[in-house]
Amino acid sequence: MVRISYPAAAFAIGAAAIFFSRYLVVSAADCATVTELVSSCSSFVTYGSPDPIPGSPCCAAMTSLNNLADSGDNRRDVCRCLMDLIAAYNHHATAIATLPGFCGVSLGFTIDPNTDCEYVDQAEMKGR
Repeated sequence: MVRISYPAAAFAIGAAAIFFSRYLVVSAADCATVTELVSSCSSFVTYGSPDPIPGSPCCAAMTSLNNLADSGDNRRDVCRCLMDLIAAYNHHATAIATLPGFCGVSLGFTIDPNTDCEYVDQAEMKGR
């Protein structure tokens, strides 16, 4: 029978916790980044004006959001974060959904409560 000492077991548990917490933090940071980028358009999202135009700080943020969604996995993560945002700010969902279009950016998926982010993949981005 193999005996594991308490310090060894504690180390193994601690290492596993650190390993998995890194992935949780990365996911949370991604949504924080998405939220920060969308907040660059807060005036339009909240008040409906002024319309974002290419070159504006809002559209620069949408371009950054598009760059963040540079792979299938990242695009799905961005999609999930945006779906969480429109669920949390349902009364502003339409404004949030129109941001990429105003800025001439295609994220490769529709920002809509019915979008299933699990089906957002690289194939949708061929015209990107």
